Amino acid sequence: MYLTRFEINSARRDTRRMLSSLQAMHAAVLASFPSSDANQGRILWRTDNSDTALWLYICSPAKPDLTHLVEQIGWPSRLTWQTSDYSPLLENLTTGQRWGFRLTANPARSGKATPQATKTQRFGHVSASQQQQWLIDRAERCGFALATTSAGETDLIIHNRAVHRFQRGGATVTLSAATYDGSLEVIDPGALRSALTGGIGPAKAYGCGLMTLVKNEA
Repeated sequence: MYLTRFEINSARRDTRRMLSSLQAMHAAVLASFPSSDANQGRILWRTDNSDTALWLYICSPAKPDLTHLVEQIGWPSRLTWQTSDYSPLLENLTTGQRWGFRLTANPARSGKATPQATKTQRFGHVSASQQQQWLIDRAERCGFALATTSAGETDLIIHNRAVHRFQRGGATVTLSAATYDGSLEVIDPGALRSALTGGIGPAKAYGCGLMTLVKNEA
């Protein structure tokens, strides 16, 4: 597995166009891989906005070639991405480790729109409390617990909460998204590896599901 970080040039016109369309970003990410590589396994991605830069992260079973993105939304005069082997981090996860994490996800539930409905639908959670509970409910099966202080509190922050709407197959798709920052404790390394490489929650094609870890200085 590989983890790639690409710096986006936010001043370019194509950047604004591409970032406004989850479908366009999805297509651009897939175009980074030959079809033979794209079929090897799940490709996850998300965009991050920091104080100093705008980033695209990609987790993939093969190395991407982002030359086309450099030409469209990067700096064509220089290489603006770095790809690292993800295996050492994944293989060295152990029970009890603490990590800082970031996750952009589509917190949603499945259910029927009415008692008479015959098919289930996916409904996005839009309140902060619902979105927080959504992650809490999935943490154990994904191999981690939200780390707590001596007072029993977590440092979880939910931000960049948004609702996206776009057309797909003649229908309007509504997708709620939120970014989670916090600290976790590893309780099942195998399950956490699967979550990191396979994604958490639905809408993975549209920039949701990718969790990344950073060393927790605490």
